[in-house]
Amino acid sequence: MNLFKNKLGTFIAFIMIGSFLSAQSNISGTVKDNNGMSVPGANIILEGTSKGAVTDIDGKYTVSNVENGTYTMIVSYLGYSESRKSITVDGTDLTVDFVLTEDTESLDQVIVTGVTNPKSRINSSVSVTTMRPKVIQQSAPRTTAEIFRTIPGIRSESSGGEGNSNIAVRGVPVSSGGSKYVQLQEDGLPVLLFGDMSFATADIFTRFDNNIGRIEAIRGGSASTLSSNSPGAIINLISKTGKTQGGSIGTSFGLDYGSFRTDFDYGAPIGEGLYFHAGGFYRAGEGLRETGFTANNGGQIKLNLTKEFEKGYVRLSTKYLNDRAAAYLPMPIKVTGTNDDPDWGNAPNFDATRGSLHSSYLTQNVNLGADGQLRRSNVADGMNPISTSLGLDASFELSDGWRLRNNGRFSFNKGNFVSPFPAEVNTASAIAESFGTGSTLTYANDGSAVSDDALLARIHMFDVELNDFNNFMNDLRLTKSFDNVDVTVGYFKSIQNVSMSWLWNSYLQEVNDDNARLIDVADATGTALSTNGLYAYGVPFWGNCCTRNYDTQYNISAPYANIAIEASEDLNFDASIRFDKGQVDGTFAGTVQTTFDINNDGVISAPEQSVSAVDTANPTPVDYDYDYVSYSLGVNYKLQDGQAVFARYSRGAAAKADRILFAGLDYLDGDKINALDFINQAEVGYKRGFDNGALYATLFYAKTTEEGGFEATSNSIIENDYSSLGVELEGFYRINDLSLRGGVTYTNAKIDSGDNDGNTPRRQPDFIYNFIPTYNFGTEKQNSFGLSFIGQSKAYAQDNNDLVMPGFVIINGFFNYGITKDLSANLGFNNIFDTLGITESEEGSIVEGQTNYVRARPVPGRSISLGLNYTFR
Repeated sequence: MNLFKNKLGTFIAFIMIGSFLSAQSNISGTVKDNNGMSVPGANIILEGTSKGAVTDIDGKYTVSNVENGTYTMIVSYLGYSESRKSITVDGTDLTVDFVLTEDTESLDQVIVTGVTNPKSRINSSVSVTTMRPKVIQQSAPRTTAEIFRTIPGIRSESSGGEGNSNIAVRGVPVSSGGSKYVQLQEDGLPVLLFGDMSFATADIFTRFDNNIGRIEAIRGGSASTLSSNSPGAIINLISKTGKTQGGSIGTSFGLDYGSFRTDFDYGAPIGEGLYFHAGGFYRAGEGLRETGFTANNGGQIKLNLTKEFEKGYVRLSTKYLNDRAAAYLPMPIKVTGTNDDPDWGNAPNFDATRGSLHSSYLTQNVNLGADGQLRRSNVADGMNPISTSLGLDASFELSDGWRLRNNGRFSFNKGNFVSPFPAEVNTASAIAESFGTGSTLTYANDGSAVSDDALLARIHMFDVELNDFNNFMNDLRLTKSFDNVDVTVGYFKSIQNVSMSWLWNSYLQEVNDDNARLIDVADATGTALSTNGLYAYGVPFWGNCCTRNYDTQYNISAPYANIAIEASEDLNFDASIRFDKGQVDGTFAGTVQTTFDINNDGVISAPEQSVSAVDTANPTPVDYDYDYVSYSLGVNYKLQDGQAVFARYSRGAAAKADRILFAGLDYLDGDKINALDFINQAEVGYKRGFDNGALYATLFYAKTTEEGGFEATSNSIIENDYSSLGVELEGFYRINDLSLRGGVTYTNAKIDSGDNDGNTPRRQPDFIYNFIPTYNFGTEKQNSFGLSFIGQSKAYAQDNNDLVMPGFVIINGFFNYGITKDLSANLGFNNIFDTLGITESEEGSIVEGQTNYVRARPVPGRSISLGLNYTFR
């Protein structure tokens, strides 16, 4: 009987176990992003249970032994919006795939720029914006600098073409061009040590393409102490690594302008812990404005290779850039009305939004080179950066909580900058009179007379050879993690060469946006004063100031330290200090006038009687040192999940390079050099995350103390002190398939010294803003369309606060259509309504009540492009 009972119990238990097992299932699938790329490391959980999984390197997962029932599956990964699906398990295995949407506004997004250790935004006491390629595409940018227009606090005057942009932050001035207080980085290292070198601004040597995985932009904060010459902001372009397999190839072309461009990239694991990424672009075409020749021609290729080890990684990288792009300098624009309420419009025969001063009649510039020998340049080269770089980034965990990272790069940089600058725009009669009473003007191509009321431009050909801008950048840091304290000590080393030659000539040219003709001039006796439009080998209108040569080197050493304290789960502090020491040596030489038969015809023509040459016999020696201390203190308090406040105070500086090698200073005495400009900053911020969005608000104050620096376009030394108080707002919200993104910055900026004390700094609007609504649709949300509104309020042309540049808003649009799962088409519209937006003006006032012609830089007009993109895995 007992035996029977035992057998019966065993049988019943077997049945029950069988039934239990038959009521359990496996759930498997893949997790990808909205570009079809696998997402390794994503977390999958069944809500209300302990069941879950983590995706492997291919984005695959399996959740085993799930009992019958209805569940909510939750998938999460840093930088992506959480995804939920309701499922029912009924005894059979399920396949459930997920597509994650990038969420750069997430407070859990990890940042690496401006911090010594990667941190989430919720725990960071800095103002930072992260943009991924999909977000960047929504504003339909045509150049790298146009991408930065949607970063709160950043004012990017992207009217100069693919480079030569003025980039400012939080009311800190653009006093002499470029990005003086804003540093552009690639993968955590500066592109150039100085952002405002004449004709070699950092954005000229920077290109955004499919290699970039994301852009991080930090304003203020610890930017002062974690890099040199970056007290205002750091904009870091971070490359893809290929850890996730996949890539794309795409072609785009202009529908209403001459442009053709192909981009490609691919990355993949190729071994255990070994992966690579490669990509680049090539383009050709006339560009956004009419030039009369192929103004854009060139490309870039990048490659990196990463090997992961048990406790670290080593990454090798290389880049080759050789690109030609037109540089758009100020153009003639008609202004009437009053200084306070001007009416800006097209000059006769010149469309301000589509025209340029380039012409097929003026494609060569011949003069004496820096070595005293004849040389010829091609105006079609425009901005022609040639850069080859090799980088090594290695990071390893050591024993006892230590981590070592060394990020270094050699870059071999050179190139050209050639573009026509209008030194004067005036009537033919006024320009003829400047050559002497009775002088006459004729068209160089046919000898016909120029009417007295014709509008002409006196052209200074900004012809600069960028001989050697090679640099070495290396950032070494050692971090020790204690229980609640992280300590970092680092050493930054940089060597930046600055070798360039300014070789400028002067021409007369009609104002016309369709292959403007050159103008010859003769004196009252009929003696020719010019040859085919060229009237001077040099720039006598500016006192022959600007035939010059620089050969200098900047050797920077900067030890720094950072301490981060986690006082509690919600409260953390950080403090950092940096000591920059610069050693500068070399020479620069100015202008000497000589007689030279430039065209080798055996006759000394009028322009050849006084030829500007580099005064190589009398170089000015340069040998001085400088040093400064930067520091930053920050605190972050987490109010609750998804909500935090922070505060920070910082002091930093930016050193000058060639901008002071023009001012007649004592270049052998570091105490008498205007080498440093300082910024003191304070900020208080609030961060708030929602289920479907986020909001960031930062109140900021900046005090800038500047010493004099040279500006080539105005041929003057600019020296001012400034202060600014303002607020940044940045937000994102998603309503089902509609995404709303935007930002606004209010700045109350003032000049605090000199003749313009109390005025608003030139080109500084009170408001800059952007608003970008986007809608996704289709069975798999593969289609999307949207608009971007990018604008600013009025600003003053110059520090005297006379002439107003009106506010404007540029409206862009895009439409993406998924033809197949991997093939998509894109239609992009930039400046849909062909708005005339002025970003800078050489003239600071007009004569009221009459027609004026000023020299100004407007944003490009309407352009429409079509692209096809294929994504592969």
